[in-house]
Amino acid sequence: MNEFVQSLRLWFAPQRIRDEGDTPDYRFSLANERTFLAWIRTALALIGGGFAVDQFLPALAWGIRAGLALALLAAGVLCALRAVNHWVRCERAMRRGEDLPVSRFPTLLGLAVGVVAVAMVVVVLFGWEGR
Repeated sequence: MNEFVQSLRLWFAPQRIRDEGDTPDYRFSLANERTFLAWIRTALALIGGGFAVDQFLPALAWGIRAGLALALLAAGVLCALRAVNHWVRCERAMRRGEDLPVSRFPTLLGLAVGVVAVAMVVVVLFGWEGR
C-alpha cells in the first residue's frame, strides 16, 4: 500500500522521480512517454466510443445503450488512470535499475473491450430496439 501511495504522489510531482536512482538513457524515457501517450489515445477512443453509442443509437433500448456506453466510458477512465500509474512505475523502475513492472491491466482491458464488442455484434445482428 505504501508503494501505491508513493506512486500516487509522483503523479502530481513527477520532478521528484529524479531523486530516485540514476538517469536512464533518454531513449528509454521517451519510449515510456510514447507508451503513455498510446494509452491516453486508447482511453480517448474508448470514451469517444461510449459517447457514440449513447448519442448515435437512440433506437436501442435504454438499458442496453446505457450499459454499453457506461462500459466503454468506464474502460476509458480506467485506461487513462492506468496510463499515468504505469508511466510513473516504469520511470521509477528504469531509474532504480529494476525490472519493468508487469500488469494484468492490458488483459483486463482487452477482455472488457471484447465483451462490449460481442454485445455490440449481438445488438447489430438482432437489432434490439427500445420501445
